[in-house]
Formats: sequence, C-alpha cells, structure tokens
Amino acid sequence: MKRPSSRLIRYTRAWTLGPDDVIEEEITLDRGGTPVPATIVRPRRMRGPLPSWVVLHGITRPGRAHQQLVRFTRSVASAGLAAIVPDVPEWRELEMAPYLTAPTVRAAIDGLRDTGLAQGDRLGLVGFSFGAPHAVASLGDPVVRDDIAGVCGFGGYCSIEHTIRFMMSGRHEWQNKEYTLRPDPYGRWIVAANYLTRIPGREDAGDVADALRALAKLAGDVGEASWSPVYDPEIRRLRASIAEDRRSLFDLFARVSSEDARRHRGAAPRAAGSPREEERMALGEALALAARTRDPSIDPTDAFGTVEGEVHILHGRRDHLIPFTEALRLDQVVERARSRLTVTRLFGHSAQERLELGALADIPGFSKALHDVLTLV
Repeated sequence: MKRPSSRLIRYTRAWTLGPDDVIEEEITLDRGGTPVPATIVRPRRMRGPLPSWVVLHGITRPGRAHQQLVRFTRSVASAGLAAIVPDVPEWRELEMAPYLTAPTVRAAIDGLRDTGLAQGDRLGLVGFSFGAPHAVASLGDPVVRDDIAGVCGFGGYCSIEHTIRFMMSGRHEWQNKEYTLRPDPYGRWIVAANYLTRIPGREDAGDVADALRALAKLAGDVGEASWSPVYDPEIRRLRASIAEDRRSLFDLFARVSSEDARRHRGAAPRAAGSPREEERMALGEALALAARTRDPSIDPTDAFGTVEGEVHILHGRRDHLIPFTEALRLDQVVERARSRLTVTRLFGHSAQERLELGALADIPGFSKALHDVLTLV
C-alpha cells in the first residue's frame, strides 16, 4: 500500500477519536417469515446509494449492540460506507444455530436494497466470532453468494473439534507445533449449554447445561471478562443447585476465578496426562461429536471447499476464546478463494489489546488489511 486510502484515514480517525457525523436507523427485516430488527448505519451527509456491508454479530448477549461492533460500524459509516446489522435473536440467546446465517444475510441484503441505499449489484459481508466462519461459508451458498462481493471474518473458527479442544484445555496446534493460552471459559460454557445433554450418557445433565447457560448469559449481560472474580458468587450458587453427583461435571467447565487461574498458571501441558485432564479432553471430543451430529453445519470445513471469491481473515494473536491457529487453518482450507490472512497482536477476540512495544510492528500489516477490506466494495 503506497499511501493510505481516504476511507482508511476516515475509518482510523473515527475508530480512534469517535465517529464523524453518522446516523443510525432501525428497520424490521423479513427472515423467511420471521420479523427481526436491524440497524442501518450511514454517513448523515451522504444519503446514497453507497457501497454497503452486511455485518453479522456472534454468539453474544448484546448482539448488534456489542460495544466493539457498534464502534466498527460507526467507523465504517464515517469512512463513507453504509452498513446493516441484522439481529439474530437466537444467537443472542446463546443458541449455536449456524443454519440461520444464510436467511439472515438474505434478509439483510433485501432490506437494505429496499431502502435504496445499497450501491451496485453486490455487497460486502463481515462476520464476527461465531458469525465469521459462517459468513465465509455463505460465499458458497446459492441463497446469497451472487449478491456478495467478498467476506471479511474477524476472530472466527475453522474446526469445531480443534476449537473445543482449546476451550477445554488451552492447547492448540498448527503444523505439529503446540501452543498454550488460558482459554476464556465463556466458550466452553456456551458449547456445553448447547450440546452437553446430546452426549450419550449425559442426557440427564440438564441441570449442568442450564447452569452454564445462565452463567454465560450473566457474563454477556455484565460484560466483565468471564474469568473475573465478579462471577464467583454465582458460580458457587449454581454449583450448589446441581445434583451432587453431577457437580464434578460442572467443575470441568466452571470454577471460581482463583481455581481457574491456578489451573492454567504456567501453561496447560503441566496437567496433561492427569486423570482429570484426560476426562476433560474426552468430554471435549464428545461435545464436538454431539455438535456435528445435531448441527452438521456447525463445522463449516466442507462448505469452505466450495467458497470462491475474496476472503479476508483477521485474527488476534492472543485470542483467548478462539485461538489464532484457527485463522491459519481457515486460510488453508479456502483453496478456491482469494484469501488474505492477517494475524495481529493489536487485537484480542473482540476488543483492543493492551499495546506492547512489539505489537507496534503489526500496525503496517493491519493497516494494509483494513485498507483492503474497506475498498472491497
């Protein structure tokens, strides 16, 4: 990139200092007969038609009101683009429902076009977290692919098995090199809430699954990191509400902050091979199998093989929810697409990292990635 584009300059200024004059409008979309709300964000002084983006949130209680997503869309609008952010109510209720991606994107495209705001035949598509891999997979879905110019995924996963393995143990690998990082417990709470009772022999563990869903909802509503001591009283209360013979199962997913930190202090391999660690790993494998059995598209690896077009993959190097190795894996499997991968120390999963001196070296590469994304449409 010889010099920053005007879009990148305006985006960066808005991200850093706050948005320029933008307007947010609420509309209702028709998602296959289900009305769902959406937010349109656009520059106040430019009424359109404008180059436009559909933006998907992840499995998160705030949904389209997530602080970082709102900051992103306002910065996009400040750069002279329009964005529509459809609500996925099921994802806000922490249901892992990947099959809703295509109908949601279809409804958002149609809704934005009905306003007369969208410019050109195709729009860009951005997915965050859980929404990222399924946004990428939609490039191969005949329901929406002809209307999408390209996709950008922030913090997404590729393999549900590798991702759950990390969530349960903190271990992840790429090309025979293993890494460790303390995993954000929020991920395993949500996975267990959705699939624990689908594991043969665990059908009676509904009290554990319900407790973990309640804990994940609380974390999403409060907004503090999921390993914060603020949740310790609720973890203790929920554990006491579970049948005594299943409390040890609950402990595999949720521990008070001091115990969780102690387990991951000094890296996970120190505990590898212990009976409790082996039980945790086996449970992770069973959860991945249950997830694929109930929701085959939860692992979009096969769908990635049909993806053609432009794909931008951005991921935080110290992402505690979905490890950066998933971005490397995703970049490899979208063989028919023109993929561009950026792993950066500037961001974690959904928030800006505390800048360290070494991270400053990532600024040029990350700026280039943003430039490419912002000029995709």
